[in-house]
Amino acid sequence: MATINENYLKLKAGYLFPEIARRVRVFLEENPDTSSRLIRCGIGDVTEPLPQAAIQAMKAATDELGNRETFRGYGPEQGYDFLREAIAANDYQARGIEISADEIFISDGSKCDAANILDIFGADNRIAISDPVYPVYVDTNVMAGHTGPADESGAYAGLKYLPCTPENGFVAEPPDEPVDIAYLCFPNNPTGAVATREQLQKWVDYARANRTILFFDAAYGDYISDPAIPRSIYEIEGARECAIEFRSFSKNGGFTGVRCALTVVPQTVQGYTKDGEAVALHPLWLRRSTTKFNGVSYPVQRAAEALYSDEGKAEVQALIAHYMGNARILREAAQQCGLQVWGGVHAPYIWIQAPGGLSSWEVFDRMLNEANVVITPGSGFGRRGEGFFRVSAFNSRANVEEVARRLSSMNW
Repeated sequence: MATINENYLKLKAGYLFPEIARRVRVFLEENPDTSSRLIRCGIGDVTEPLPQAAIQAMKAATDELGNRETFRGYGPEQGYDFLREAIAANDYQARGIEISADEIFISDGSKCDAANILDIFGADNRIAISDPVYPVYVDTNVMAGHTGPADESGAYAGLKYLPCTPENGFVAEPPDEPVDIAYLCFPNNPTGAVATREQLQKWVDYARANRTILFFDAAYGDYISDPAIPRSIYEIEGARECAIEFRSFSKNGGFTGVRCALTVVPQTVQGYTKDGEAVALHPLWLRRSTTKFNGVSYPVQRAAEALYSDEGKAEVQALIAHYMGNARILREAAQQCGLQVWGGVHAPYIWIQAPGGLSSWEVFDRMLNEANVVITPGSGFGRRGEGFFRVSAFNSRANVEEVARRLSSMNW
């Protein structure tokens, strides 16, 4: 008898975004005449073409594979040196951050890494999660058996939920009790909040005092425009001892369909055995990567490297400016409707309070039926996301301007 991983049976309903897709599919089946009018501002998927620097580099790398002299088979599972060195030099060392190329691991997505990193940690760790939160953090811990069952509100036993509310600017405080692992995401998905240097220093100090590991998701770091706001956890003193950072080319370089990301595991960050013996995490992640992963393709890594060229940097900044221009339009439109709005300043997401006591899914249905616009219900991000909804700025300018017009025409 082949038994199953029964932790999967604890998961509540479907993963958020497939459920949104299901509801939209049903709506279109019942209203086929609206298909050309529907605008999707739900899932955070990019819409604009890849930077030309990346395209040309990918083409050249593909041509290399067509010749015996330049052909490449299996690459290094942790990534080619040319990309790891470019990342270390541009994203870290150029900003005065002490990260070396051999501490960088190339992968096919931050979502994957944020889930796979659990492989090197024990099953009895106490996990702290912000609420609301990117649902992958929660669901992967459920799948790994790190939680008990969910209650009626959807909260899982065994997780430490950290409230993110308008009162604290959607930035969680360190808990008043020890936890073993804590997830941080800034700029935040879904709220668009950012953490100050002082707030992150409190988290690092807490982690060092409690031997906690911080999982820092910096997938949207390049959207920060204020130099006073940290883009990396390693800008904070002591973070090399307690933090693992996830970054991605999906949202800055438009690589959502190309797939390339990275995880930074410093040589100095440590976990512990049950007997309290300190163990470096870097060799554990290296072993996991070389055992379970065959690496990102050579053409894709050359494309990612090209984003660090002068041409590539300019094109990345143009993409970010486009999406943040969209965010400004959506933010201002929602404010003009009298809605309470957060985000959209250092992140491509607008976080809006549902008006008139509506639930998150009631707002979703209203937007879908009345405006033919797909948004993301806040309840899909956790219990404290109820009563809010997220609007993504990843879209064409024409679509965003039309969404703003439709928002203004609704009777809020």
